[in-house]
Amino acid sequence: MAAGRQIAVVLTLQVTYFMWQVDPLTLRLFIAVCEEGSIARAAEREFIAPSAVSKRLADLESLARVGLLSRSQRGVSATPAGTAMLQHARQIMRSYERMRAEMSEYAAGVSGQVRILANVSSLIEFLPDALSTFLSSHSQIRVDVEERVSADIARGVEEGVADFGICRDTVSLGTLEVLPYRSDHLAVLVPSHHPLAQVSAIDFAQTLVYDHLALASNASINTLMERLAAELGATLRYRSYVSTFDAACRFVQAGLAIAVLPREALVRQIGAHTGLTVVPLRDAWAERSFVICLRERAALSLPALKLLDHLLAQQAGEPA
Repeated sequence: MAAGRQIAVVLTLQVTYFMWQVDPLTLRLFIAVCEEGSIARAAEREFIAPSAVSKRLADLESLARVGLLSRSQRGVSATPAGTAMLQHARQIMRSYERMRAEMSEYAAGVSGQVRILANVSSLIEFLPDALSTFLSSHSQIRVDVEERVSADIARGVEEGVADFGICRDTVSLGTLEVLPYRSDHLAVLVPSHHPLAQVSAIDFAQTLVYDHLALASNASINTLMERLAAELGATLRYRSYVSTFDAACRFVQAGLAIAVLPREALVRQIGAHTGLTVVPLRDAWAERSFVICLRERAALSLPALKLLDHLLAQQAGEPA
């Protein structure tokens, strides 16, 4: 037992010594290299010479006494030890940013950076307006938004890539904290001369005799609709996959397929396209929910917490 305690004390001292030797800049550069997969791109992102990045990474590996990065002609990737280091580095940098932001509030108002992952529907339907009102009164805060599909958003937030994410509630959210947010409604986009354009609302089953268009090959709605089609004894036929709502409108406008998309997003998009009709779906599942997912609300930096509170208050109709 005494030997076991002695080993534990030695390991604790080694970890403590290691952490005291690593500065925030080195951790930030390590995170950037892991995320970019390239020392050159990480150096460009952090506005520092590649040689300086390489030197700090070498010093970090020397302190850790283990290889943290695997280098090849295709770029740089984290080793198993590097992956563990990346998780700790992100936690440390979040704490560091939170401390710096809270201290800056006393000096010159709140400042800092917030990173969000959001799906394409939220980016089209409401998020830009919400961010605009927030940034108009918090000009010192920088908000970086990256578009991903809902499943990737949940994984990214869990891995510490972003402070929080906005995604659908239909994906696996693991141990993340989940806050109810907004909702939207699915509808069918068809050419104005299409047979379905003559009705005020339809059931999903009525669309299955036509070719469909999907917005992204790995979008959660695809899996949902394929399962529902199978339950109806039918097969959902996809003519093509596109990456934007604008492209979807153009495909449907050309009569190549129909598309099931959020009605709220379509209302914003079809103004630039003639000859299109939006037909609401009557199915109960056509009303879908957005959620905000995060690791732990109490661990958010002050800027991230202010943005989160703003989004929730705005949705609730309170003064933001």
